[in-house]
Amino acid sequence: QVQLVESGGGLVQAGGSLRLFCTASGRAFSSYTMGWFRQAPGKERAFVASLSLSTSNTAYADSVKGRFTISRDNAKNTVYLQMNNLKPEDTAVYYCAAKGPDYSDYASRRLELYPYWGQGTQVTVSS
Repeated sequence: QVQLVESGGGLVQAGGSLRLFCTASGRAFSSYTMGWFRQAPGKERAFVASLSLSTSNTAYADSVKGRFTISRDNAKNTVYLQMNNLKPEDTAVYYCAAKGPDYSDYASRRLELYPYWGQGTQVTVSS
């Protein structure tokens, strides 16, 4: 089992950048597929980005492709979400999620496959 804690959210102007952090406790972090999801007010939680075990495979929502980058540092048990050129529509609570221990090197987009979740961090982008 793994516990996840997000940080790095905040208020930023449109066009700005933020870097989100998700630190995991527990064993074998490198065996977990990691994902970021977000939930805007009045909307369902939605996929943002995911990263496979080996980091060779990534997936991004179309709305963030080219602006957001997911990465991980297994030595630090941390996954990152670098968010550039932020837009007001990126405003949401961002959640880190883990899937595993995993045996396939695939970056899943499916929310229902991730059993472990952090508490979320608020990102607000002003226009």
